Amino acid sequence: MEEQLLTPGDYLAILKRRKWALIIPFLVIVLAAILTALLWPPSYESSATILIEQREIPAEYVTSSMTTFAEQRMQSIKQRVLTSKQLQELILKFNLYPKLRDKIGIDEIVDKMREQIVLTPVNVEIADRRSGRTATATIAFTLSFEGDTARQAQQVADTITTLFLKEDLKVRTEQASSTLSFLKMEKERIQEELAEYEGQLARFKKENSDALPEVFQLNMQGLNNTERSIESAKENLRTLKEKKEALEEELFNTPREMDDLLAGGASKDEDEQRLAKLKLQLINLKTHFSDLYPDVQKLKEEIAEVTAKVEKKKKEDSQSIGGKSRKNPAYVTLASRLAGIRSDIKSTQNMISDLSDKAEDYKKRLAASPSVEEKYNAILAERNNLHIKYNELQAKMLEADMAKTLESEQKGERFTLVESAKLPEKPSKPNRLAIILIGLVLGIGAGVGLAAVMEFSDTSVLDADALSRATGMPVLTVVPNIETQEDLVKKRLKMWVICGGLFVAVVAVIFLFDAYVMDLDVLWVKLMRRIELMGTI
Repeated sequence: MEEQLLTPGDYLAILKRRKWALIIPFLVIVLAAILTALLWPPSYESSATILIEQREIPAEYVTSSMTTFAEQRMQSIKQRVLTSKQLQELILKFNLYPKLRDKIGIDEIVDKMREQIVLTPVNVEIADRRSGRTATATIAFTLSFEGDTARQAQQVADTITTLFLKEDLKVRTEQASSTLSFLKMEKERIQEELAEYEGQLARFKKENSDALPEVFQLNMQGLNNTERSIESAKENLRTLKEKKEALEEELFNTPREMDDLLAGGASKDEDEQRLAKLKLQLINLKTHFSDLYPDVQKLKEEIAEVTAKVEKKKKEDSQSIGGKSRKNPAYVTLASRLAGIRSDIKSTQNMISDLSDKAEDYKKRLAASPSVEEKYNAILAERNNLHIKYNELQAKMLEADMAKTLESEQKGERFTLVESAKLPEKPSKPNRLAIILIGLVLGIGAGVGLAAVMEFSDTSVLDADALSRATGMPVLTVVPNIETQEDLVKKRLKMWVICGGLFVAVVAVIFLFDAYVMDLDVLWVKLMRRIELMGTI
């Protein structure tokens, strides 16, 4: 069987047959949408605008103690302000959610209120002067609250905005004060450590005053001078020894007594002659060799033995003669000079010994200098580092003090209220017109859908053409529908019921509109004003 295309007449016939399938869902859904739009309790939203005001004094002159961005600080303040305790106080103060308090717990009510407080950043696109690229910058915030009444929404939004601004000032002042307090404590700690290292350095310098790095050159110069003095003293000692030997020889050849001098030609004993020869030999050897030469040392020992014998013999002769003999003045003079030279030799030897001890002391100082310098530099470096930290802390304390003054006088970056919460003129929720329009669209769709389902699922034969197409045979006659008087009465009653229902629905819609949306007098005034404006155009 071929599929029959529907004509406009067929569509009209379908509308007549399925008019109640179209009208009833449409009316039910539209009435439900209207009732929902009118009975939905209104919600009013009040918003305040908080500007992020830039600092008045450039950062080159005074550094702020705030280390977070404005967005982060605003979210942090939100967490501080919207605490459960604070929100409970607001709920009791403004009598919020009176119906919900008997149904749910206070924690759930607090969560609901926290959801109704919305903090929205106001962002703008700005161009970076250096790179030329556009970036998003936050210049302000809007803080809004959604309440059951307009006055309630305004009061709560205004109170929360005030709490935000107070908390921001408190946070900035506390952070500046805490920064300054921390720097003071740190400065006192560094100052104590610095005093301790100063004392340690003073004790170390006192204990190692001779081996400090700054006296190293003095020690080197002292050692060099001492060594030169030792060499000079040794040279002087050698000269004195030579003079001593010469005087000893001269004294040996000079008669001690006047009697010996008068005798003149008396011969010397063998020991004295031998001593004279040995001294001559020693003088010859010294002209060729040093004092360390073995023959020279051996000859000196032999001269010392012979000299001791001669001196002993002279002493014995002097005792045997007694006080009767007279001393030779030349001999006495030479003996006196010899005694002086011997005394000078002893003094020089003592001086050489002292200078050697002094040189050893200088060497010990120089040997200890590296370790002393290492310890000294370690203490000094630590002291200098602490001193640098101390100076840095002093500079930072000055900056922190200025930052505290900056924040207390509100000269830095701050939040400023530029638009306080206003009394909303109309509810933000629900959007009654949108709900009604959606109801109209859904009602039309539901009616058309129900009529289409009923039509295409109906397999009955509705007219002669359909019967002819179904059987393939021609239709001889059609018996029309005969309406009785009872049918006409039922039809009229049905029309009156429909008209009455529509009238009641219209009256109900007008009443609900007047009660929940807008007063009819106000609506009439607005309509007349709009008509006048259209007339002038």
